[in-house]
Amino acid sequence: MATTILGHDDRRLVADSALDFLVVEMVDLMRRLPTETENDKEAAYFKLENLGYRVGVAMVERITRERPRFMDNLDVVKFICKDFWIAVFKKQIDNLKTNHRGVYVLTDNNFRWFSRMSGDGTSTDLGRQAFAHLAFPCGLIRGALSNLGVPSVVIGEVSTVPQCTFQIKISKP
Repeated sequence: MATTILGHDDRRLVADSALDFLVVEMVDLMRRLPTETENDKEAAYFKLENLGYRVGVAMVERITRERPRFMDNLDVVKFICKDFWIAVFKKQIDNLKTNHRGVYVLTDNNFRWFSRMSGDGTSTDLGRQAFAHLAFPCGLIRGALSNLGVPSVVIGEVSTVPQCTFQIKISKP
């Protein structure tokens, strides 16, 4: 019944907010789990990354349904920077760099999910929280690339909040 009341754009905004809050809660839950060792923290990060991977695989399937196949890895990464990023974050990646040997660096100068973080205000706390918020999008990117036939390793980095980078290393088949 709600879909008949809400217009197309209103439904989209509801879905966007739901995803934003779901990610915030997933990260918070993983951070609150009892961790006695560094391996426990890595396991929590891996779970978030794995969830992102599965979502990325499904999302790219829906987004590319009507598109022709990509010709090469650079075209796939450009698709991630533009169309995929717009579908998830409502904007394009701010910068894409490559060494033309299978390594790509995507920079988002105002990463949307960092805006929902709260903490004690210290740069150390913000950095830790920001890093935890990168696990899911690293998985999203890796899952999308995998579904498009580009196996990769994706590493997220935070230098200053709200900026972040994602380094994509294309795996050799």
